[in-house]
Amino acid sequence: MPMETPIPTLHLFTQLDQLLLEFLRSLSPADWEKQTIVPLWTIKDIAGHLLDGNLRTLSMSRNQYFSEKPDPIESYGDLVGYLNRLNADWVKAFKRVSPTVLIEFLELSGAQYNAYLGTLDPDAPALFSVAWAGEEESKNWFHIAREYTEKWHHQQQMRFAMGQDEVLYSPELYFPYLDTSMRALPHHYRNAVAARGSVIAFTVQGLPNAQWFLQRDENAWVLSKTLTQTPLASVDIDGTIAWRMLTKGIAKAEAAKWVEIKGDQKMGAVVLDMLAVMA
Repeated sequence: MPMETPIPTLHLFTQLDQLLLEFLRSLSPADWEKQTIVPLWTIKDIAGHLLDGNLRTLSMSRNQYFSEKPDPIESYGDLVGYLNRLNADWVKAFKRVSPTVLIEFLELSGAQYNAYLGTLDPDAPALFSVAWAGEEESKNWFHIAREYTEKWHHQQQMRFAMGQDEVLYSPELYFPYLDTSMRALPHHYRNAVAARGSVIAFTVQGLPNAQWFLQRDENAWVLSKTLTQTPLASVDIDGTIAWRMLTKGIAKAEAAKWVEIKGDQKMGAVVLDMLAVMA
């Protein structure tokens, strides 16, 4: 499967939002203040961050309203720093907002957000590229899939803190998250040197068809769903660890305990540093 093959995710947003609202409504006042695997962020902070994502999309993408002028962004690091500042400002401000108001605003904005995504031409250029995949310009279908990964992993961070993460591991919901995130592989391996035709196989355990193959052509690595020859390295990743590894939710040394590499160890281990978030 070449990189440009679309990943359908739009139909999953409403279901994911419904699960989020049910989860948040089940929390006690003390639960909202539980620390998550995100440094300094509680469950309530992540819920506020998700609301920010809805409102920022509606304001900037739907309404073309850009109020904040960032400092000159000349590198990936500049962009990450700018986004981190935006996120921190919002989370700090929303500490004064009650869980009840957060839930109400998430429900209201989520419906509008999902409706807006449905108006986008999947093949038209997106307003923002998927930078963690190395793209300077992305199509809307990839932008939408990236947005799905954001909503999926932030909800999972909250559920993980409560020990209620099983529901999002369903193949229907988890595979699209992984399939989108694995589009970062060619960019992440861009400096890994191998002979033309070399293949690295990646498998996430516990899901059907959760395999991806990275093949070296003359100039770059190309992602595929078809194995063409014996892999130079095979990487098997525990399904409950994969999303944490891709979102800075687990230390590299700890993640390595849950990853089995056969063949070229050095080449396979490159994936342990891969992220599918802006960080």
